[in-house]
Order: sequence, then C-alpha cells, then structure tokens
Amino acid sequence: MNLQKNSSMRIITWNVNGLRAALRKGFMDHIKALNPDVILLQEIRVLPEQLSVSARNPEGWHVIWHPAERKGYAGTAVWSRTPLNEEERGVGGADSEGRILRVSTLGIQFVSVYLPSGSSGDERQAIKECWMDRFRLWADGMVKKRVPTIMGGDFNIAHTERDIFYARSNEKNSGFLPHERAWMGDLIASGWRDFTREQYGDIQGPYSWWSNRGRARELDRGWRIDYLLGNAAAAKRVQFARVDREGGLTISDHAPVVVDLK
Repeated sequence: MNLQKNSSMRIITWNVNGLRAALRKGFMDHIKALNPDVILLQEIRVLPEQLSVSARNPEGWHVIWHPAERKGYAGTAVWSRTPLNEEERGVGGADSEGRILRVSTLGIQFVSVYLPSGSSGDERQAIKECWMDRFRLWADGMVKKRVPTIMGGDFNIAHTERDIFYARSNEKNSGFLPHERAWMGDLIASGWRDFTREQYGDIQGPYSWWSNRGRARELDRGWRIDYLLGNAAAAKRVQFARVDREGGLTISDHAPVVVDLK
C-alpha cells in the first residue's frame, strides 16, 4: 500500500494494545514511516509516570494523556505536531477508564475513542451498553457542530457483514450483536461519515483487528472495529483513507487507520 503523504494533514488512530510493549516493538519507527500530524491512541495501558522521559514527552510532539485510574488498563492519548488544547474527558460523566479524550488544534477537533468490550461476560456487556447510550447522546451534539470534528478509535463493534470475516458464527457474540450493529448504523446515519468504508466501497474488509489465535492475521480473517468518523465539516477535507495492515501488525493486534486531509 502506498502511504506517501501528499496532504496538508495526516491523522491516524491506533489501538496499540499497551504502549510500553508497542515502544519495544518499534512503535516510533512505524510512526516515523507513517508521518502523521495527529495520532489518536487507545489502550495505552500505562500511566505517564511509568514511561521514560523520552516516551512521556516524545521529541517533536505535543501530548495529552488520559490514562485509566487502574494501572495497566485501557486509557487514551493524543499526540500532535502542533500545540493541543484539551477540550473534554469522558462524555458528561466520570471516565475512570480513560475512554474518551477530546482535543483541538488548528481549528479541528479530534476525539480519541475506546469504547468498552463486552466479550468477557454479561457485566462488561452491560457496562459497554451504558457507554453506548451515553456516547450516542454526546455524539449527536458533536456531529452538528460547524467546526471540523473527527472521532477515531476502537469502537469494539463490527458494523456489517463486510466488517467481519466470520459473520454468521459471531452473530451472538459481543461486538457483532444485532443491536450493536444497529447502534453503529444509527450513529453513521446521524451524520458521522465512515471515511474508511467510503474509501473502500462495497468490498469485504478491510479489517483492523485480528485474533491472536490460529492464523487469523496471516489469513486476514479479522474484524473492522477501528474507525475514523467525521462530521460534514471534516468530510469536506478528506482526501484519502486506508487501513495500514503492513508493519503495524508486528506492533499491535490492531492496525493503524489513516486519513489524509486537504
């Protein structure tokens, strides 16, 4: 895939599955190759004070951290080449797991999103659905804003059968439940543009997450649960969107999702 940058701004979202491990596996080298201007990170699983000074304050980057209170769990962050303004944490309530971080720079709002997974059982699924309700109310207000707004992150939901390799066998599993898929469809129908799907059209995939079991990565049998979504003002500026499957999968079980703006 050609990811040569010919745009005024490149945004990536990436669930790194633990930032400290990602750093050891070559995260910074891959970021250099991608050459983004804004990075929306999820599942950092680290407190800033647990990082080295160079990782906590990476050269050439402005960073806002939103870690979970619980060590080694969840958390989001935003890195930017230009100074950031912090706008909001959470969606109108407590956010002890560091799930939502909204910032702004250069007249654009960016939101790093890490919605909960419900795959571990009924209790976590109930928490996920509570988050979905709160998030949707918040997103309905954000999508109407005139300022360009981009949400990027791991939504832990595959929207349609095009977004998951084993659709039929996962119909009763968290992440592909009928009401979750309907929720994602309603979110997009409300005005949030799915940049990756619009770029790729009506094809199977591209996937952004693969199980560590078996040969899922090798055979490209995954899920598309990582999204870059934007309101109408942001959509006017989109040039290009891709899932960066090459390189990123040596670092995380998720691939970076990339969008270029003009």
